[in-house]
Amino acid sequence: MKKSPAQRGRVAVIGAGPGGLAAALSVHQAGHDVVLFERYPQARPAGTILNLWPAPIKALGLLGVNIEDLGAPCTAEFRNARGRRRVRATIPEHVVRDYGGGFIGLLRPELYERLLDALPKGVLQVNHTVERVEQDESGVRLHFADGRIHETDVVIGADGIDSLVRRTLWGDSPKREHNLHVIGGYTFDKSIAAEPGMCVLSHSRTVQGSWTAIRDKGRDGHQWWVLEAFDASREFTGDPHSTATTLGQAFASPLPQLIAATDPAHVQRWAIRDRKPLGQWSKGRATLVGDAAHPTSPYAAYGAGMAIEDGYFIGRRLGGMDLTDYQAVREALDAFEAPRKPHTARQSQQAYVLGQVFHHAPPALRPIRDAILDHTPLMQKVVGNSTPSSILTQLGEIDRAEERFTTTVRSPGS
Repeated sequence: MKKSPAQRGRVAVIGAGPGGLAAALSVHQAGHDVVLFERYPQARPAGTILNLWPAPIKALGLLGVNIEDLGAPCTAEFRNARGRRRVRATIPEHVVRDYGGGFIGLLRPELYERLLDALPKGVLQVNHTVERVEQDESGVRLHFADGRIHETDVVIGADGIDSLVRRTLWGDSPKREHNLHVIGGYTFDKSIAAEPGMCVLSHSRTVQGSWTAIRDKGRDGHQWWVLEAFDASREFTGDPHSTATTLGQAFASPLPQLIAATDPAHVQRWAIRDRKPLGQWSKGRATLVGDAAHPTSPYAAYGAGMAIEDGYFIGRRLGGMDLTDYQAVREALDAFEAPRKPHTARQSQQAYVLGQVFHHAPPALRPIRDAILDHTPLMQKVVGNSTPSSILTQLGEIDRAEERFTTTVRSPGS
């Protein structure tokens, strides 16, 4: 199934988010001709605040993205509203040493800038709205809003929670409303005292109030967010900054001070929703990555990270393949998604469950829940130990993928 160096396949990626950009970079490194279609006039981040775990950081580096000083190295802890620690993320010492911490806090725009800087010229095509996707064993045809048609061997749907490619492959499915909303922001105010290198996720009886150290363009600062139950059928009519200020008062310093120091222009609100995990991502010559495959609540702090991993792995699987060979394409896409599905489904479902436990428990059960979380190791086992372990397993998966990729595509010394 290896291809000759002159035999280049054609791959189209739809959607220039983190997963689409990573997929385009990885497919380009695999030696195929790739084009990345974005419907907007530019690749733009959906939001600002972001955390990245070591595996996606490693993938970014292998994709040629500059990861030097990308974000602030952090250690994560869950605490109650008074500041008592419930959970500390368990990260192996060698990973902390290699990455400077358990994960990094950053702002999305800088990640986009670095991804775009690494992308070869001509790959990104903006103002291209795909309206229909057709395929057979011979290839894929993308139909654009302006009437043009693009033919390709493989299409990768990185087009978000409302993915056209997902609907084309598997039909429509309802969004799962979490009946939660998040208000978050960031500040570079240096006068606020906060524990250095920390991500603190705190919970009152009904609200999550959290903050994380960040680095952005060489500046040190903090991002924060508050999260509470909110009926998705209602319209939010409040002021985000004022609402966050009120919610943040229940939490220990420095969260109230960080909210107060934030410019309202740097505050945003969004409702939380996802879709239940798919049993299959790929069909024919098409597959999905990122939110198109597994939209995930921010409770996982891993949505963008999993999208980057998806993009990395799909390019590695297509390396060395003859993309005109339908059977070879099918085998590659199946091999791509097989290890990704259980991993991403676990993270997505656990994020959903955590949101329900913390924000939709019946009032009578909340004191019992909090007593269990404060005085037993349950949450440490579920969140502090098993979740980081599952995420860090991806470091080994990347090592194996890179070894396979090097032997099938890259010549020694390249």
